[in-house]
Amino acid sequence: MNIGTAKPSAVDQGRISHHMIDLVDPGVRFSVAEFQKEGRRVLAQLADQDITALITGGSGLHFRALVDPLEFPPHDPEVRARLEAVTTNAGRSRLLEIDPAAADVLDLANPRRVQRALEVYELTGLTPSVRASGPEAQAVATYQAATPFVAVGVDPGADLAQRVHRRLQAMLSAGFLDEVAGLADSLGPTAAEAVGYKQLLPVVRGEVSEKHGTNEAIRATIGLAKRQRTYFRRDPRIEWVPWSSDPDERYQQVKRSLMEEA
Repeated sequence: MNIGTAKPSAVDQGRISHHMIDLVDPGVRFSVAEFQKEGRRVLAQLADQDITALITGGSGLHFRALVDPLEFPPHDPEVRARLEAVTTNAGRSRLLEIDPAAADVLDLANPRRVQRALEVYELTGLTPSVRASGPEAQAVATYQAATPFVAVGVDPGADLAQRVHRRLQAMLSAGFLDEVAGLADSLGPTAAEAVGYKQLLPVVRGEVSEKHGTNEAIRATIGLAKRQRTYFRRDPRIEWVPWSSDPDERYQQVKRSLMEEA
């Protein structure tokens, strides 16, 4: 998944040590809990060597899993498979019967989160609202870090849609569609939901046109970027710098902000 994930090139990886890349095959279901375990192992190893780690990326949940006291309940493949066979509406109704306050702490429009909440309930007896009231959850809700860090966010700017369009066109020119076609039969449930891959899979299967799939990928990417911005904007620990079309200027802005916070 080189092009669709904007994986650092071999040259970049040769210049600077990168971690948490190519951990598992695309067909493997890789949970946030597994990411957390491996990521914290890497961070501890770097800390032992007195090396400062730079965490980058767009997933707020994965970022917070590394730096905040997020705890992930157990899972069971058989229970999960059974719940995945239940319709979204039926799963949502069942969850609300178990926990009428679930809508206050959980996005019920997200079927994967509903399924996960039901799985956790079956395995632990804990409902979403009960879990949200625990001390660890309260620490996460109030942004109490488990690991000291400084953070800088780059505001996406006003021309987000145009930049997303240009970026996707560049990825397609680099062979993104061929990459999706080559992986179509081997993507697991996690990878198949990745933005870009999810929208182009129907294209390579002949179900929709390339234009339609491309437009859907652009729309999904813009939506993801906006959700990411909203998610990170809630975090009071992040210092924001404005977007600049000049990469060197962006680098200097981020560098200055990191040094000031540190």
